[in-house]
Amino acid sequence: MSERSSANHSLSPKRWLTRGVVGIGIASLFSDWGHEAATSILPAFLASLGAPAFALGVIEGLSDGLSSFAKLAGGWIADRPKWRKPTGIVGYLATGLSTFAYAFAQSWPAILLMRALGWMGRGSRGPSRDTLLSDAVAPEQQGRAFGFERAMDTLGAVLGPLCAAALIGLIGARGVLKLTVIPGLAAAVAFALLVPAPKGAASHRAPSFASSFGEMPKTYWRFLAGVFAHGIGDFAPTLLILRASQILASRFGTGRAATMAVDLYTFYNIVNAAASYPAGTLGDRIGKRNLLALGYLTGAVAYSGFIFVKPTIPDLVVLFGLAGIHGAMQASLEKSMAAELLPQKVRGSGFGVLATVNGVGDLISSIAVGILWSSVSPNAGFLYAGIFTLGGAALVYFFVPRDR
Repeated sequence: MSERSSANHSLSPKRWLTRGVVGIGIASLFSDWGHEAATSILPAFLASLGAPAFALGVIEGLSDGLSSFAKLAGGWIADRPKWRKPTGIVGYLATGLSTFAYAFAQSWPAILLMRALGWMGRGSRGPSRDTLLSDAVAPEQQGRAFGFERAMDTLGAVLGPLCAAALIGLIGARGVLKLTVIPGLAAAVAFALLVPAPKGAASHRAPSFASSFGEMPKTYWRFLAGVFAHGIGDFAPTLLILRASQILASRFGTGRAATMAVDLYTFYNIVNAAASYPAGTLGDRIGKRNLLALGYLTGAVAYSGFIFVKPTIPDLVVLFGLAGIHGAMQASLEKSMAAELLPQKVRGSGFGVLATVNGVGDLISSIAVGILWSSVSPNAGFLYAGIFTLGGAALVYFFVPRDR
């Protein structure tokens, strides 16, 4: 177990829902509300701009890849306590304003540019937010805290597509995109007003960028190997929307299939939100390593299932549900497990490296799946995803020591 600040030792063991946890949770809810509303209609909006089929994969993959560099820099920033809160505020503003700017795009490269800028802001704020969150609770409560943040984040991802679906027929796609500025700004305000600034910032001496890597334990690098193997198979969930639309179009028609695919994505996010806090809590009680490996395995089962799925709603509901459970377990357990493995003085850099590994994985997976999808078949892309997510499960289970 890594060392903790004296502030954490003073916390009551039963008091995990602190002001910092609540503030970060609310900010995550509003931020995801805005950008997931945009994400849910992005495939249809790109089609209206005449974008080619590969554009979605390029936008998602390159945005995540560029975001990775911001995450790495954001980790170095997060090791400097006085910079954590300002970085979070600016990052939430950047994400909200860039999503709002989609409404004025006239081509898919413009969407790519704005998505990349917004995701760089999102990436830079992540390590600071995660470090503030891990320091807001006692060590044995980190799974709950990260599970709660993930649940709030995903609740926003439920509300966003629901609002988009309700409004798109009234004000059109561009109108929906303009309204995303409201939750985007609300996220920045909530973070600014509710999340306490770190105490004792002046006495904290952070290591240099290069030396911070050397202070991360070997066990953490083994953990990252499993995360990376999983990540290069774990593609952007917007591609699930696209595949569901294609599968259902032959039976229900293109327009109705697109609506049903967005509904399935909403269900995915509902399951994700519902499973996040239980996953984190269970990880606190029984250990995170085995549970994370099981989460990765669930993803492999879900992706493999898309190879054999029939164009029926029940089959797709099961697969989207499994994908939602996989996403919840991954997000809740990866970060809380990282917090356990990392010394406090390089925790920010460690979160940055974790986010970067996931971002690079997203870049590789989204592009690889997109290429396989277009040049071979969608099934080839899902087979690729299933193999690598299974490999990540094996690495975490066999090469990372038990945490309990």
